[in-house]
Parts: sequence; C-alpha cells; structure tokens
Amino acid sequence: MNLKNIYGDFVSDEVFEYGERILSELKPRFEEIDRIAEFNQLKVLKAMQDAHVGEASLTGTTGYGYNDIGRDAVERTYANAFCTEDALVRPQIICGTHALTVALSGNLRPGDELLYISGMPYDTLHEVIGIRPSKGSLTEYGVSFDYVDLTPSGTFDFDGIKTKLKENTALVAIQRSRGYSSRPTLSVEEIGEAIAFVKSVKPSVKVMVDNCYGEFIEREEPSQRGADMIVGSLIKNPGGGLAPVGGYIAGTAECVENASYRLSAPGLGKELGPTLGLNKSFLQGFFLAPTVSAGAEKGAIFAAAAYERLGYEVNPASSAPRYDIIQAVTFKDPKAMIAFCQGIQAAAPVDSYVVPEPWDMPGYDDQVIMAAGAFVSGSSIELSADGPMREPYTVYFQGGLTWYHAKAGILISLQKLADAGVIDKTKLGSL
Repeated sequence: MNLKNIYGDFVSDEVFEYGERILSELKPRFEEIDRIAEFNQLKVLKAMQDAHVGEASLTGTTGYGYNDIGRDAVERTYANAFCTEDALVRPQIICGTHALTVALSGNLRPGDELLYISGMPYDTLHEVIGIRPSKGSLTEYGVSFDYVDLTPSGTFDFDGIKTKLKENTALVAIQRSRGYSSRPTLSVEEIGEAIAFVKSVKPSVKVMVDNCYGEFIEREEPSQRGADMIVGSLIKNPGGGLAPVGGYIAGTAECVENASYRLSAPGLGKELGPTLGLNKSFLQGFFLAPTVSAGAEKGAIFAAAAYERLGYEVNPASSAPRYDIIQAVTFKDPKAMIAFCQGIQAAAPVDSYVVPEPWDMPGYDDQVIMAAGAFVSGSSIELSADGPMREPYTVYFQGGLTWYHAKAGILISLQKLADAGVIDKTKLGSL
C-alpha cells in the first residue's frame, strides 16, 4: 500500500495531491528548519551533560520534596540551555498564564508599574493584571499597568516606550508571540534591540519575555539578548509533548528567587516542591523539544501555504520568517472557522470522534472554539487549533508532535471545508 492509499482513509485524492504539490515547494525551507533543530538539539545535549543528569535524576519526590536531585538537575538543564543564572521548573506551575503570574507577582511590589511594550497582553492575563477586575489581581495589590502598542508595521515604538518609562516602572514585559491578534511574532533579534533600548533609558528596570510558543525556533532565546526573565509552559514547546504539566521561569538569580517565594511561600522558595515522579518526563521532553518544535514549525508553514493558495489571509505568510509555531488563518466566515477546527479535531489520536463547538471559555470575553484531541489536556505543542468567535473569524493553528501528524491535520481540515461546501475540492487540481 502506498502513501496515497493510506491517506485515502482520511482525505480525497484531490486533497492529497494538492498537499503533495505544496510540499514539493517547501523542501528547501524545511531543510533550514532541520539545521536549526540540529543546532538546538546539540545545545540541549550539552546543557544536560553539564548539569550532570544521571539515572538518579529521573526519580522524584513526594511531600515537601526535600533533597530532590532530579528537580535540581532539571533546573540546571534549563538554566544551561537558556544561558541564565537560574531557573524555576515545576509541576506546581499549571500553565503559561500561571507561570507569568508567578513571575510578575514575585518581581513587582505595591506602587510599581508594569509596562508591556508589545501591545496589550494575551487575553488570559487581563484578569491577572487587573485590566478586567478580578480577585487577587496585581491592581488589587497596588501595581499599576500601562502598555505601548507596536507600530503599524509591527515593530517596537521606541519613542512611545521612552515616553511611557516612568520613575515607578519596575518591570517591562514583552510578549513574543501574537496571541489572539494580527500583529507579527517578534524575533529574538528584535526583542534584543528593544531590551537594549529599555536598559539604556532606565538601567534598573527588569525585563520579562513571555516566551510561549517560541522556544527552539531560533538558535537563540531572549535570555541571550538581555532579558532578565523568560517564561513559558511545559505543555508547549519545551515539554516536547512528554511533560504532562508544568511551567518555567529562567533568568537572573534574583528574579528566579523572587518568583520562587510566590510559587511556594516566603522563606521556602526553591528549597521545597515535590516532583512526583515527573523528572523523567521533564528531562526527556526537553531533550526531544528541538525536533518536536521543528515539526510543529513545518506544520505551520504547510498550513500557511495550503490556505494562502486558496485565497485566505494567513499570518505569517508561507514565505515569511518564522519565530514561533503559531499559524493564523483568517476565514471571515464562522462556518469555515468551525469546519477547520472540526477537521483538526478529527485528525487527533485522542477524542477524534468529538465535534468541537464554540463555548464560553473561562478567561475570555468571546466564545472560543478549540480543537484539542491531545494526550495531555490543553497541550498546544500537540496538534490543536483555537480562536475567539469574533470578526474576522481568525483561527490559530499550532503543534503536532510529529511533522507528519501536523501535515495530516491540515489535509483533514481541508477535507472538512470541502465537505461543508466552503471550498470546491474539484478545483484543487488547478491551484
């Protein structure tokens, strides 16, 4: 049985052949992605060796978590790979929003101001900061907030940043990825230039980068360009699909220590925290992360090329530089957006029979549709797609533990759009 025959269980011949034509044009691009993955694989290997990861590091602790040598090896590995003084990598951090909350709460004090210079932060942070009133927000603890939009071309507004940096601005934050917005993802080089500018204006200010979805897509991380903290989720890129929960904060020893007192308690910090047998998953996932992230990046580019050719607006374009694993596709039609997500769900190894529909998801103003048939609930390094049900009906696709699964997911999404009458599969041969 050949490849076309086995794909016949999922898509029509027309959809399969359409995908193969697109793939043949992407091979040079994919070769460069593989070279970056190889670089990052060796970087992680060296980080683990320098951290003296041993067989005993793969075990875990319960209770207080005293003397957890595996936990210490995990955190040394992250600090080595990301070129930071220290790292906090814990299963007690439940998601990216939680990691960011710990980092912000630990490093801001009453009277301080938090300044985002990459525009308004991601939706789930609005209640954390207090943009939308919520119990326990930073606003309730006397922390003020301001932001600077990116320029219309998607670059940092240096004049605006200089104007907004005040005497009480204690922490500047940058969101690397776009979230639910149309602005471009920021490169490590761009982030480094912004950090250098901020520090030239106010040397004492701390800079935090929300690194979610960007790890291992470039050869460097923002921590190598001056960030005091980089923050992310282990059920995204760095967990490699094996971490079942967790988040990380990597940065200066001071910033990490401050955050640790918010994660545990004042006086306890990093000294406590059981790993509950997860050290092996954390370390093995991190070891696989460069190649898993590369596969997801290929999937994003393939999605861009497939939908771009059909006339849909995609961001970034298939030929554009790529700095994270997220691909936005704008359908301008709720029916098409729903069909796309249902196609991604139908491609899942888990819950493929579930049909996603828009719902009132906690932390969001609009209804959200989400396709996420994953081994780890909510994991967005696995094949997934989601977006708010609001104009212009843009869906955000990401993940795929292997490139081949990401490819299959996109082809099945095309089939679902054809089945729903949104696209005419008989015309795919002419595209």
